[in-house]
Amino acid sequence: MHAITLQQGLLFSLIGTLFIFLIWGRYRYDLVAFGALLIAYLIGAVSVDEAFSGFGHPAVIIIALVLIISRGLYLSGAIEFMASALLDSTRSIGRHISVMAGVSAALSAIMNNVAALALLMPIDLQAADKAERSPRLTLMPLSFASILGGMITLIGTPPNIVIATFRQEALGEPYTMFDFAPVGLVVALVGIAYVALIGWRLIPHEGSNTRRPSAVEELERYLVELRVPTDAKVVNQRLRELDKEADECGVQILGLIRGANRLPGMAAHEMLVAEDRIVVEGGPDAIDTFAGAVGLSYADSDRPSKALSGTTVMREVAVPETARMVGRSASSLRLRYGRGVILLGIARGGRKLRDRLRETKIEAGDLLLLLGPEDTLDDVIEWLGCLPLAPRGLDVIQRDKAWQAILIFAGAIGLASLELLYLPMALGCVVVLYVVLDIVPLSQVYESIEWPVIVLLGAMIPISVALEASGGTQLLADLFLAGTAGWPVMLILAALMLVTMTLSDVLNNVATALIAAPIALDVAQQLGVSPDPFLMAVAVAASCAFLTPIGHKNNTLIMGPGGYQFGDYWRMGLPLELLVVATSLPMILLVWPL
Repeated sequence: MHAITLQQGLLFSLIGTLFIFLIWGRYRYDLVAFGALLIAYLIGAVSVDEAFSGFGHPAVIIIALVLIISRGLYLSGAIEFMASALLDSTRSIGRHISVMAGVSAALSAIMNNVAALALLMPIDLQAADKAERSPRLTLMPLSFASILGGMITLIGTPPNIVIATFRQEALGEPYTMFDFAPVGLVVALVGIAYVALIGWRLIPHEGSNTRRPSAVEELERYLVELRVPTDAKVVNQRLRELDKEADECGVQILGLIRGANRLPGMAAHEMLVAEDRIVVEGGPDAIDTFAGAVGLSYADSDRPSKALSGTTVMREVAVPETARMVGRSASSLRLRYGRGVILLGIARGGRKLRDRLRETKIEAGDLLLLLGPEDTLDDVIEWLGCLPLAPRGLDVIQRDKAWQAILIFAGAIGLASLELLYLPMALGCVVVLYVVLDIVPLSQVYESIEWPVIVLLGAMIPISVALEASGGTQLLADLFLAGTAGWPVMLILAALMLVTMTLSDVLNNVATALIAAPIALDVAQQLGVSPDPFLMAVAVAASCAFLTPIGHKNNTLIMGPGGYQFGDYWRMGLPLELLVVATSLPMILLVWPL
C-alpha cells in the first residue's frame, strides 16, 4: 500500500470536513459543496478548466430535465387517471398501503421519486382523514416505496444516473434505461411486500392522533360553482350520486343552480343536465381534484380548456376593509370580462352563502380564490386592493393535455431505450414540446428544477474526479480490501453495500454515489472481476436511505405531516435495509455475473 501523498491528504481532509458539515446540517448542502469546490481549486486539487465542468455533466442535465418533465406530467393531470382507485376509506390499512406503495413505486420508475411522493402524499393524508387514522402509519411506507421504485429505471433516482454516466466515462459504455430493472424491480416488490405486511406495524404510534385540519385549513374552505359540460359523464345522473366522489375528494356538495335559479334545498334527487351549476365547498386542491374526477369545469369560464391553460394560475387573497371589492360583486366589477379574472370561490369564516357566487357582495375579511393569466393576475389583485396570501403551490391542472404529455414522454423513453436517441437529447425534446404545447408554462420551467441538488452535483463531480485522479480512491479501495482480505466476493459486495448505505443515511445520495462509484470500480479491478456487480451494488445501496430523515429528501418531506421523530425511521428502515441487501445480492450476481 502506498503512502498518502500531500495532494491526497489535502483532499481527504477536505472531504472529511465536507462530510462533517453535511451531517451537521447547519448550512445548506449546496452551499457547503460549492464552498468545498472553491477550496479544492485554491489548494490545486482541481484545475481551472475542471472547476465548473460538473455543471455540464450529462448526469446534471438529465436530472434537471427529469424534474421539468415530472412537473409536466403533474400539470397535465396524467397522474389523476389513477387517483380515483386510490381513495377508498373502506380498505384495511394493509390493503391501502399495498395500493399506495405499488402506485408510488410505479410512478417513481418513470418520474423523479421526490415528485412522485409529493404527488401522492396529499391523497394519502386525505385517505387518513376519511378513515380516521393517523397518517404516520402510512406516510413512511409511502416514502420508502417511492425510494424503492426509483431504483427500477435509469431516470427514477439520481444515483442511477450518476452510476450510468460514471460507467460511460470509466468503461466507455453507460447503463441504459432498463439495465437497472431486473435487480430494482425484484427489490421493489420485496420491499413493498415488507412495508405493507410488516413494516408499518413497526412504526411508533404512541400518542399519534388522527390528523385534524389546521385552523387555516378550516378557514380556507371556499364556496365554488362548477359547471356541467354538455359531454360530462355526470349528465343524467342524480346529484346525490356524486356524494361518494365528493366525500373521497374532501368537498361538500351544497346545492344546484339551474339557469338563473338556485333549486330549493340540497336538490339531491335532481337529475343533472348540461349547463347546471353544482355548488360545492372545500379547499382549493380538493375542489380541483373533484372537478377533474367527475369531469366538471369552473362555472364562469366560457371556454374551459382555454381558461385552464398553462399560463393560468390560481391565487388566494384576503379582502381588507379598504379594498375596492368591499360591498361589490364580481359581476358589478366586470371582473371576468373587463379584467380577464374569474372569481372561483369565497371563504367567509365558515358562514354559508346564499347568493350566486358572481352576485355575492364581498365583505371585509373574506378570502377569495381567483383564477387568471399569470402575467396580469398580480396587477389585478393590486387594483382590487386585496392582499395575496402566502403561496401554497396551487396549480391549474390541464386535464385535456394528459394524453399528449404521456405519449410524448413515452415516445422519448422508447427512442432512448432503443438507443435511437441520446437520452439527454430525448428528454430535452420532451421539455421543448411541453413548453411549446403549453403543458409546462415557460415561467415554471426553471422553478421546476431543484437547484440545490444541481449545485451539489455540479460541485461534487470535480471533487470526485480529483480524488480519483490523485489515487485517493485506489487508496481507499486498498484499505477496504485489506479489511476484507480472504472474504468471498459475495461478502465483499455485501460489505460495500452496507458501507454505502451507511453513508447514504447521513449524506445526500448523489454525493454518496459520486464517492462510492470509483472506489467500487477500483475494488473490482484489484479483485480481477467484472466491475458491473460492484457498480450495481453501489447504485442500489446509495438509493437506500431508510434510517434517518436526512438521508433522502422523501424522508424529510414526510417528517412534519407524519409527526415523526428522528429516531422513528430506523425501526422500520433497518430491517428494510438488511432485506434489500439480502434480496439484491443474489439478483446482482445472477444478472451481472463476476
